[in-house]
Amino acid sequence: MSVSWIEQHALRQPHNEALIDLETGHVLTYGELWARVRSIAYALQSSHDVVQGDRVAVLSRNDTRFFETMYACALLGAIVVPLNWRLTPSELGQIARDADPAVLIAESWACDAAAEIAADARASLALLGWSSERAGGDDFERLASADVPQDWTAPQVDEDEVWTIIYTSGTTGTPKGVQASHRNVLASIVGIVIAHGVGPDSRCLTVLPTFHVAGLNVFANPVLLMGGTVLVARTFDPAQALRLLRDELPAVTHFGGVPANYQFIEQLPNFTERPLRPFVGAIGGSPVPESLLASWRAHGAALSTVFGITEAGACVASVPSSVEDAGAGVVGIPVLHARCRIRGERGETLEAGQVGQLEVAGDVVTAGYWRNAEATAEACTADGWLRTGDAGSIDADGRVRLVDRWKDMYISGGENVYPAEVENVLAAHPGVAQVAVVGVPDATWGEVGIAYVMAAAGAACSTGELIGWCNERLARYKVPHTVVLVADLPRNATGKTLKGELRARAAQYVTP
Repeated sequence: MSVSWIEQHALRQPHNEALIDLETGHVLTYGELWARVRSIAYALQSSHDVVQGDRVAVLSRNDTRFFETMYACALLGAIVVPLNWRLTPSELGQIARDADPAVLIAESWACDAAAEIAADARASLALLGWSSERAGGDDFERLASADVPQDWTAPQVDEDEVWTIIYTSGTTGTPKGVQASHRNVLASIVGIVIAHGVGPDSRCLTVLPTFHVAGLNVFANPVLLMGGTVLVARTFDPAQALRLLRDELPAVTHFGGVPANYQFIEQLPNFTERPLRPFVGAIGGSPVPESLLASWRAHGAALSTVFGITEAGACVASVPSSVEDAGAGVVGIPVLHARCRIRGERGETLEAGQVGQLEVAGDVVTAGYWRNAEATAEACTADGWLRTGDAGSIDADGRVRLVDRWKDMYISGGENVYPAEVENVLAAHPGVAQVAVVGVPDATWGEVGIAYVMAAAGAACSTGELIGWCNERLARYKVPHTVVLVADLPRNATGKTLKGELRARAAQYVTP
């Protein structure tokens, strides 16, 4: 079962640091972590009647106690459901009704929202809380300090039983609960361990939300599997991240983020003061501008582009950090336990280099969506391949290249346009900090592109200048119809740009 490695580290290296809460400085050793995991599992079973298959929902910012709860659920055979704390109570209530948890654990600041959710959930739902300040004496600490009888044994948990349900961000509709079994999670994190050199001396900084698969597996769970140390940041603070990556000791060896995380760090005034220490930096979640990779490489950090999807773990393919120029759009080779292929619009398998929809198979792939057979059948083929919704190709050497999200592609004047290509060109302009391109209907061309651009700090660039920049570097049909300068881009909780919202705004810039 997926908690066994925590027990092994507790037996072999009980005094080694497992988890560090960066907000409070609280340190948890492997011996302490295992003791608390056992107590929480026992208390959930004995005091709250949680049995195998029951859901335990958690509503909190990133916290070491989330990992305690996650591994307690693994020991008990229960299913942990991390909730997106940025959602409204109404949105959370919708998820809670679908997940139907037996227990809801909430951080103190979220207790009002949790109570509202609980009022609309099953009558027997147990609502527990923990103190944001770690004051002690709260519901959660009573769980974690419960005395476990010597003769208590955890139930037998099969590797194909569900361990986590992570709800998709819902950028394309109603959130769906993605189930991950113990087998799925282990396959995913072992692949990451091998691909990114995680070992017993690894120290990772976790800033991505733990209600997201990357927040769990890039690199927290792989580091715990190998007996390293996880530094847990409650939320992302660019200045704190730069300090930990560059200045403080012991050194952070692994860090994962979406492009926006790296861009916000890069925009700090003191970013260029001195070179960064070597570390493994994973970057993905949305198209990665080549200029961003080059900028970090110039300051001593070789970033590794990663492609992942909630339905197939946090890392399906990755580019080794030793590769300086993998080529535009290349996200690397499939990791262990993942296989990739490209299919055409009629379901035919395409040859090397041809662009179609990327599909993934292997132990990393979900068994399906929670209580949603229709969505599962739509996403997965009968022979176990997951349709990712990403347009891409695989070359003769097995390297996966992503062109864009299949749904983000638009057709202008009969030609396919992939926004990521246009975004890469605009991102290379020295006056551009961040960019997002969307396609919208147009009376003349069918669809045209609208580019939303955030200017770099202290930079002045006009829309005409940016259009001219694109004209010099792109075919005419790829050049955006309009460039809109904005102060910020709308994002979901994981940092991904909400392109649906941008499309809605874009209607004003084209001829209906």
